[in-house]
Amino acid sequence: MDSCVTSGEALTRARGATGLRAAGDLVLGVAWSYGGMSNAIAGVAALAIDSADPPALASFWQRLLGGEIVVDGDGDAELNGGPVRLDFLLVPDSKHIKNRLHLDLRSDDYDAAVRYALGAGASLANDVYDGPSWQVLRDPEGNEFCILRPAGSG
Repeated sequence: MDSCVTSGEALTRARGATGLRAAGDLVLGVAWSYGGMSNAIAGVAALAIDSADPPALASFWQRLLGGEIVVDGDGDAELNGGPVRLDFLLVPDSKHIKNRLHLDLRSDDYDAAVRYALGAGASLANDVYDGPSWQVLRDPEGNEFCILRPAGSG
């Protein structure tokens, strides 16, 4: 039988004596098992993003994140060099609804980061969220992502 055991001790340490310290500070110790054995998952290899033009979309994300683009013979592109590889996969259909998964990008200078992303080809997505905590943007193919204010800035 599958089971998930959450470590209450890790949760207590993450909260500290006065509750959660700040957004993003909550750390849960989770152990997945099947019949007493590890689930054998070693980590995230890549985030796959469907695209009408993988090399062009990879170039946009390279401007934001850096890294190296590798394009294969099928026209798919990889962006390597960040904390997780981004794979851009050629698909015939276009995006029609809000993403259920998106990237949240950290910033050292929030306003400069938003301006830079817009200059690189992003567009505002204020229809998704229009508030002070972060900025939702869309890449050139309409995929939402967020630029977060620097940690501790409010």
